Amino acid sequence: MTTYAIGDVQGCYEPLQRLLKHIHFDPTHDRLWFVGDLVNRGPDSLNVLRYIKNLGDRAIVVLGNHDLFLLAVAEGIARVRPEDTLGEILTAPDHDELLTWLRQQRLLYREDPFVLVHAGLLPQWSIDEAERLAREVEIGLQRPTYRDILQALHPSKHLQWSPNLTGPTRLATIMKVLTRLRACSPDGRIESSFNGPPERIPAGYFPWFNIPDRRHGDTTIVCGHWAALGLHCKAQLLAIDSGCVWGRQLTAVRLEDRVVFQVPCTAT
Repeated sequence: MTTYAIGDVQGCYEPLQRLLKHIHFDPTHDRLWFVGDLVNRGPDSLNVLRYIKNLGDRAIVVLGNHDLFLLAVAEGIARVRPEDTLGEILTAPDHDELLTWLRQQRLLYREDPFVLVHAGLLPQWSIDEAERLAREVEIGLQRPTYRDILQALHPSKHLQWSPNLTGPTRLATIMKVLTRLRACSPDGRIESSFNGPPERIPAGYFPWFNIPDRRHGDTTIVCGHWAALGLHCKAQLLAIDSGCVWGRQLTAVRLEDRVVFQVPCTAT
């Protein structure tokens, strides 16, 4: 069995199909790990959702910020913006089924020596703690009161993690870390407005994976979210959002040997 981690698809269905052909994906033997942001900004989010849902247990999915945004829009909590491309999902005859499936996906998946998460982890969190916190949110999103969590996440700019948080605010803040983190201070304060390249991070903040003395041990974090960072692979990090939706590439990494596969965002 071979496992491929795939970067942010964001509705780019046709490049996804070309990438799967490129890696000779065989659903009878292989698995796909998706780093989240399955939908939005690209042209065919509906077929991306349908395809990945139909893969069943051959696909491991963690939620990204755009996936959570879709859930919030569907609940009337967030408004669609001109650049969003979620309309086909919201009006599809199977939209309830698709959104229920999406709400049941993970925030973090652990299979040693890898952890799959959309954005990153605070330096103070051990892998065990991050897994427990993610599970809190996953349980919350499957309860009838899941709307309260989405409401607490919008807007999220003011949210900062503290272990003393409770209720929907606690769960929304965990979601913010796992799906929106790029830069933070050494004591774990999130820089909430930054989305550019690492060299432009505001003073006092650093890429979350460069904070000294992080408590993640020897685990390799597989993540996406940061298109301006681009493909960034090192000993304990596989950051694989290579900006397909922005005209660059869609990336897969074969986890067994870390070989990288890419296709351009448009057919050649």
